[in-house]
Amino acid sequence: MKYFIVTLMLTFLFVSNVEAKPNRYYSHANNVYSANTSTAQGVAQIQASKCYCGHFGGNSGYEGVGYSTVSANHAIRNCCYWGQKTPVDIGVARGNNGWYACVRYR
Repeated sequence: MKYFIVTLMLTFLFVSNVEAKPNRYYSHANNVYSANTSTAQGVAQIQASKCYCGHFGGNSGYEGVGYSTVSANHAIRNCCYWGQKTPVDIGVARGNNGWYACVRYR
């Protein structure tokens, strides 16, 4: 029970931090990028450049991808496993038609 409460608190702090500092994670698809799938940000940028929400490999653990036309935070919340697992890497990029997110979990 203690572990669950600590995990819940850390997740809340992390989500609060993401919303408080949007420029920390967000990138625009027009930025120069490489096809780097070693980070969540790299995957988000690939998704945004292709206007396609999907997995591109490069991760051996749990990964969720999401999309939203509303906001970057909404795209993050649309990712698989959000609220169920502990995020360790988050990437969000703005595409021509919306926000693309990739979240990697422990």
